[in-house]
Amino acid sequence: MKLKKNEQKINTAYYHLPGLFEFYELYRVFLPLFREHREYFYDWCEIGSIYGAPAECIWGGGRVEYGEANPEEVLALMEEYGISARLTFSNSLLREEHLEDRKCNELCILFEKSEKKQNGVIIASELLLEHLKIKAPGLYFVSSTTKVLTEFTQFMEELRREDFRYVVPDFRLNKMFDKWKKLPMTQKEKVEFLCNECCWFGCRDRKHCYEAVSRKNLGEDGSEHHCAAPDAGHGYQFSKAMTNPGFISIEDIKNTYLPMGFTNFKIEGRGLGSALVLEFLLYYMTKPEYHIHVREKIYLDNMLDLF
Repeated sequence: MKLKKNEQKINTAYYHLPGLFEFYELYRVFLPLFREHREYFYDWCEIGSIYGAPAECIWGGGRVEYGEANPEEVLALMEEYGISARLTFSNSLLREEHLEDRKCNELCILFEKSEKKQNGVIIASELLLEHLKIKAPGLYFVSSTTKVLTEFTQFMEELRREDFRYVVPDFRLNKMFDKWKKLPMTQKEKVEFLCNECCWFGCRDRKHCYEAVSRKNLGEDGSEHHCAAPDAGHGYQFSKAMTNPGFISIEDIKNTYLPMGFTNFKIEGRGLGSALVLEFLLYYMTKPEYHIHVREKIYLDNMLDLF
């Protein structure tokens, strides 16, 4: 029996994927595969958006950007497949003089003109939010996890704000099910869980880490942030992320979050290689029996360098 529109929404996981500019070449191959061979992929998931920012954007935050893809080509790809594009402009240290940056303003104006899907901006700065509400009102806004709101009461204050269509909680709030289940559906629809964070669950320096990245994107001098977490020198490992108390597995999504009414799930990975991002796409979206099919079609594209 065909589900009604509202039931489809409730029972579908919408993934928000990393690397809008950084992994343009990967998505240029993956998106046709996702459309043409839908049988390879779980029928309970869709792509909600792809997020990222080009290199040398002073509004950028979370990660130091290195995406070199042409913005017009990126936008055209998202338009072709009807996917919302999000500019990750989550720099938390912006000042008034930074709001006039030509490159960042032009990007917002360009992406505001989408014809098929409304595009958005991921934001941490109140200054930038107020600026874009006037400069690019056709974009929607996402409250960034880089705000590091680790108290549930803080998160709820953010969730109640009408400025934001989605709010991404700190990953350490992910498993507070006794609180999540009490939210009304209108608020559940705004929550976007970060699934695969590898950061140490006990980290107290996460905000300082993001601020160090913000300073780098602004081209300002500042002390380098040195992560004090156990095994920090090993870098991101998906196997390690899977052991994180805040990790959200596909079983968690299907058996816990979707039945509770939550539908939005963010996959991190902008600062990682495209080969690892492909592993995220396989794990979260692809049926196990078709992993090899997807890998073969991606790897055999001679124009794509995954390593």
